[in-house]
Amino acid sequence: MKIAILGTGAVGRTLSARLVELGHDVVIGTRDVQATQAREEEPFPAPLATAAAAAAGAELIINATAGQASVAALSGAGAAQLAGKVVVDISNPLDFSLGFPPFLAICNTDSVGEQLQRAFPEARVVKTLNTVTAEVMVHPERVAGGDHTIFVSGDDAEAKETVSGLLREFGWRDIIDLGDITTARGTEMMLPLWVRLMGALGTTEFNYKLVR
Repeated sequence: MKIAILGTGAVGRTLSARLVELGHDVVIGTRDVQATQAREEEPFPAPLATAAAAAAGAELIINATAGQASVAALSGAGAAQLAGKVVVDISNPLDFSLGFPPFLAICNTDSVGEQLQRAFPEARVVKTLNTVTAEVMVHPERVAGGDHTIFVSGDDAEAKETVSGLLREFGWRDIIDLGDITTARGTEMMLPLWVRLMGALGTTEFNYKLVR
C-alpha cells in the first residue's frame, strides 16, 4: 500500500520504519524538506517529500503530528489531496504549557479526530493507536505477548476495516470498533490516565486490556 506519514518526530519515524519493513511504499511528509533534513542527524527510514506531494501519491495517510497542530498540518497537505482517502489519526491534544503532567486542550465535547473530519469532510478519518506509545503501536507483542486491546473510531466502515487490516499486520489481535468518530473523545480522554500510569509504572510499554 502507498502510505504517507505526516509528522517527522519519533512516532512518525517508528511507524515509517515498521511499515517499510512490512513491505509498504512509504513517504514521510513535512512542511520543508530541506529544513527537516538539515536539523536531523539520523537518516529517515523512508523518503521525505512535502506534505502535499506525500499525500497526493498516497492511498492512506497517517497523521503523526501533535494534536493541537493537526488541522493546520493536514491543511498544508491540502484538502484535495485528502479527499476520498483513509486518514488515520493517531494524535493526542496534550498541552504542556503548564508543565507536566499535560492536560487535554480538547476534550468532553470534541476530539482531534472530529476536528479533522469536520475540516476535511471528504476524507475518511479513523482514530486509532493513540492509547499506546510508538513502539507498542507497531510491535504490540512487546506487552503481554500482544494480549491487550486497541480501538478504532470512524464514520466509514470500509475505512475502519482497511485500518484494522493494517493493525493486524502490526500484530494486533483484539481490535474494538467503538463506533463513529465522536467515540474518539473517549480514547483521547484516556491519555491523562495513561500519563499517570507511565509515572507510576516507570515505563511507557504498557496498555489497556478489555476483559469481557
